[in-house]
Amino acid sequence: MNFLDFHKHYPDEESCKLAFKAHREKAGIICSRCQNTTHYWKKKREQWECKKCAHRTTLKSGTVMHNSKLSFQYWFIAMLFITSTKKSFSAKEVQKQLGHKRYEPIWAMMHKLRSVMGLRDDLYDLKEQVELDEGFFETVDMSRDYSKALKRGRGSEKQTTVLVSTESLDVEDKNKTLKPGKETKLRYIKMKVIDSLKKEVLKSEVDKTIEKGSVIKTDGSNSYNDLKTDYIHHPTVSTMTERSKLLPWAHTMISNAKRLLLDVHHRIDDDFLQNYLTQLDFFYPNFFISKNISKHNPMITSDIAFYRQYSK
Repeated sequence: MNFLDFHKHYPDEESCKLAFKAHREKAGIICSRCQNTTHYWKKKREQWECKKCAHRTTLKSGTVMHNSKLSFQYWFIAMLFITSTKKSFSAKEVQKQLGHKRYEPIWAMMHKLRSVMGLRDDLYDLKEQVELDEGFFETVDMSRDYSKALKRGRGSEKQTTVLVSTESLDVEDKNKTLKPGKETKLRYIKMKVIDSLKKEVLKSEVDKTIEKGSVIKTDGSNSYNDLKTDYIHHPTVSTMTERSKLLPWAHTMISNAKRLLLDVHHRIDDDFLQNYLTQLDFFYPNFFISKNISKHNPMITSDIAFYRQYSK
């Protein structure tokens, strides 16, 4: 939806409330006290009342907007900004466009939306043909003492380790559908912040992300040795130049993520890096998946994820 279409559908606060109410009723209202699913709508109070215990549920209760004093229109505009372009908007830019005085509520709203975007990742596993590689993102730790000399290169205290997994598909007509330098077509991507590159840490994260029995391509690092027990593991010892050709999509996603984060957000706290990566994970299927994929695919039919309960 572009900005003109958005304004036609949601011109004011009331239209946003009605749309949000419709989404919640489509997902189903569940009483937080007795778990009943049948309710009355109290129009004057703008609340649902449970038919069983008379407990009331507000429009924002139990959603990503829970306890937020920001208007529905603010939230809808933020959703538009955060999903309208893969390059995204910083919280400072959103604050400027909304004309809001305080930065902190807008920053919190943007991060809550990014966290809820991650709910979609739990709906599916990567499978069949997967490239796996690690990326090192420069982040800021407010508790770190920068007056002391820090380690340089791989393992630096300035860097946060991210495990990047990309699922790709073989295509029949490679001349028309593939990008230069690519032998497959990107399907899904998941980027997860990890504590270390130890074998047990990588194996645990891979088990959460990739379906067992899938073909996994990696470099020749010993950290991936445990994958051969549950997956068809194809490790390849290579130089950095060769690695970008052997794992083209993983390296492309790492490069794109670093460039986008640097261009838009400049400096990122290590505690919030995962939220920014989750936002990028959300984008790439929407931008690159062909239109003939089934409408029942969980990656496509996931707009309700915005309104599911936000885990604190």
